[in-house]
Amino acid sequence: MTNSIFSYTLIIPKSAIDVNGHVNNVAYLQWMQDAAVRHYTTIIGAQAMGATETWVVREHRIEYLLPAFVGEEIEVQTWIANARRIRSQRQYRFIRKSDRQLLVRGETDWVFVDIKSGKPVAIPKEIISLMPVMPNET
Repeated sequence: MTNSIFSYTLIIPKSAIDVNGHVNNVAYLQWMQDAAVRHYTTIIGAQAMGATETWVVREHRIEYLLPAFVGEEIEVQTWIANARRIRSQRQYRFIRKSDRQLLVRGETDWVFVDIKSGKPVAIPKEIISLMPVMPNET
């Protein structure tokens, strides 16, 4: 893969706005998960999702830098920072398109698990070989 950063653009919907008039922190958490699934699907393919193993979240970390508002266009970026035996860390950036300001950055520690038992399992070499790893940036 020539570019390890996966990105797409979203326009902030009114449903993402909280009582303070800006994007609710929970919306960013959902968008992080959405970005991870979109990226993984482009790498591995939809047929591989949920076969006998799956990814579950162990930990999220989010740093809120600037507020965002309804109707703003945001670039969502994600990449795989590392892939170890049973875990992988993914990082994210949310950038306002109009002024290129970094609004939010975050990371998620994902664990590869067996669907039936819920126990961690080794990430297959075939999957790791397809995962474009890029060093940490946050």
